[in-house]
Amino acid sequence: MAEMDKVIPLSNVIELSDGTGINKTYVDIIVQEDIPILCINKKIGKEKRMSFKVLNINNNFWQQSSSWEYYIEDDGLEKLKEKAEIKTAPWENKNYKAAKKKEKKTSDKNDKSDIEEKEVEKGFGSEYRQFAEMTNDEKVKHLNRNKNKLNDLLAQKTRDIKIVTEALVDTTKDAALINHVALEDAIRLADDEAKKITQELVDSTHEMVKTSAQLISENIFNNELMNTLVEKSNGTIVQHMTRVYLNGIAFLSYYNNLVSKSSSIQKLRISFASKYREFYHSLLPHLSVDDVILERVFYGGMRAIPPDLYFKWAVGFLIHDIGKASAVEYHEGESSYDRNIVIDHVKQGYKSIMTKTNYPMEASLITGYHHEYYGDSTGYGYFRAYLQQFKKENPNAKQDYCITYELQPILDYQVLAYFPAKVLEIIDVYDSVTDPHRVYRKAMTPEGALLMMREEFIERRHKIDLILFDIFDSFIHEKEKNKK
Repeated sequence: MAEMDKVIPLSNVIELSDGTGINKTYVDIIVQEDIPILCINKKIGKEKRMSFKVLNINNNFWQQSSSWEYYIEDDGLEKLKEKAEIKTAPWENKNYKAAKKKEKKTSDKNDKSDIEEKEVEKGFGSEYRQFAEMTNDEKVKHLNRNKNKLNDLLAQKTRDIKIVTEALVDTTKDAALINHVALEDAIRLADDEAKKITQELVDSTHEMVKTSAQLISENIFNNELMNTLVEKSNGTIVQHMTRVYLNGIAFLSYYNNLVSKSSSIQKLRISFASKYREFYHSLLPHLSVDDVILERVFYGGMRAIPPDLYFKWAVGFLIHDIGKASAVEYHEGESSYDRNIVIDHVKQGYKSIMTKTNYPMEASLITGYHHEYYGDSTGYGYFRAYLQQFKKENPNAKQDYCITYELQPILDYQVLAYFPAKVLEIIDVYDSVTDPHRVYRKAMTPEGALLMMREEFIERRHKIDLILFDIFDSFIHEKEKNKK
């Protein structure tokens, strides 16, 4: 990081009243000469250089309340002084000299920043810094190159499964990282400006996901995907986001194949009373037990997922942990578990996606709802406060269904849960306990993980969905069988 006695905070020179301000002439010169601005995040110590013109889309950005500080470095100051044709620049007054006396304090802060940056890399991998230093245009171009790579593979009649697998892992990992760093940048902007700047990124991510999902759905039991991901591991959080996305798409394809056969749904109806009714009646206790049927579980009936929803949910799976803090092991030992941080990543992710991007609301809702656990006290979700307020205002209102494919019934509190969020809960827990890079505990085998989840998340506490879990159980066993 550059030493602070080589830079000057814009916040120290913006006030015109004492003769130290950067006036309109200076701003024009900075833009014309494309003098870079050094941006330092006060919270995490992150440093990057950006175009003043890009930053100033949000007018007078240096005056906006945020965790960022902005500096012009020595070369820029000299060029500004030269172009302004002045002998003594405003920043050469006592305010600037006083700022230099903070050098030792700043040095200590920089030491802390170096540690924090290493923690970011621990959580997101060494590529995190590479993407963090890219401009927005560079991020979009990178995503588009990856999308074109996947499109080329999709167009091939005969594909090398190893090449396809590596491409899926790499492009998914890159998309997760790029979206995370882009959202971090967008958070400090006004909502409308953030949405404008991230629009191309949203569009490119959506297009890449569509191609990626098609490749995955054509070979849902591609066990090389997970093996390749383990081999290419680089950062625990981004690994998790990548695995959940890849497994999530494969499961949705498996689910669609299953429910497209009328015989599968008929089998569920036949076994429903003996195998499922008691579980679902406990979730809908205000209903007569005889009224708890398969159509009460799935609002509008159990059916295949249409393509438009499929791809929106796929985007939600990709960005579901976009609000996650760096280097936090959420599913590990008690020494690392901080419930407030865990809950905050859901809230921050949802709020940021909703207010700073134009991602479809379906993707946002997945982010904010994927640890709700059917209202169990150990779960958490952004909508609990809303639900409590709704019930307070409507004391006689009851949720008469368990799961909806559509948004409106969940927003109107007619239904307990959102289908893709219930799917993600299962995959999220399964991945966390089978993660080969677990720090505090040994990774579980697939069989051991399924047994634990059935005991802890269904039998002991009704947290994940029973029918979806049974389908997931079949999916994992099918995958394991294909390994042999």
